Parts: sequence; structure tokens; C-alpha cells
Amino acid sequence: MSTPTNVAKQAVHDKIESQVKTVQAKLDALKAKAEAAKAIAEIKSIADLVVKKQAIDRKLSELKKSGETTYEQAKADIESRVADLEKSMQAIEAKFKAA
Repeated sequence: MSTPTNVAKQAVHDKIESQVKTVQAKLDALKAKAEAAKAIAEIKSIADLVVKKQAIDRKLSELKKSGETTYEQAKADIESRVADLEKSMQAIEAKFKAA
């Protein structure tokens, strides 16, 4: 595998990892708000998102090890999962802003 390919893969990995870390920080803040407000439904939703985030962490680890034949598909899968996670998190954030 060439060095430019490795650099490009590392850049993608770093970008996705950064997105995941941002989502995790927001989830932590939302969980604290939900617990303070005794918002049971939101706490459950946040717990579900944490499980999704953990699955993304595992997939991200697999992405780093993937070969060229599976890399693009694995990357697209992870990016889709991250987008879904961000969208779900934003929906929960909107509930708190509206409340």
C-alpha cells in the first residue's frame, strides 16, 4: 500500500474520529441535562445513542485495518452511521431547547 494512500486513510480516520468525539461530548452534556430534568424518555434515547456510538467506534477500528477492497464500503458505512448519530443527537438537543 502506498504512503499517499495511508495518509489519505489516516486523514479520513482522524476526521471521523473527531466527529465521533464531538458527538460523545454532546451526548454527555445532554445526558446530564436529561438527568437533571428527570427526562426519562430522553435518558433512554441518549443511552441508545451511546450504544450506536460504541458500534461506530468498533467500525472505525475495523476501518483502520481494512484492505483496499473493503475500505470504501466500510468508510461509507461509518460515515452514514455518524450522520445518523448526529441527526439523532440534534433531535434530542432540539427537545431540550424547546423545553
